[in-house]
Amino acid sequence: MSQRKSIPEFRPLTGAQIRAARALLRWSAEHLARECALGLATIRRAEGADDEISMTTANNLAVRRVLELAGVEFIDENGGGPGVRLRKRQQKKG
Repeated sequence: MSQRKSIPEFRPLTGAQIRAARALLRWSAEHLARECALGLATIRRAEGADDEISMTTANNLAVRRVLELAGVEFIDENGGGPGVRLRKRQQKKG
């Protein structure tokens, strides 16, 4: 019997998650737009949304990927709402 890996459900980011992630990284909206190769208006519109944003899936994934590569972890809603945090940095063994 073969085991199938389940594909995690895609959860769009919220405007608050994007704003919070930028704040943790100390990035401007302009910097995020440049890193994602998106327009500044797209980032501003996404961040202005109260709940899930209306970006395309491709743009949403681009923002998520860039922020995750920069060290942000997105936290799924667990009763307290979705959130963000910075990943712990690896300690170098020396």
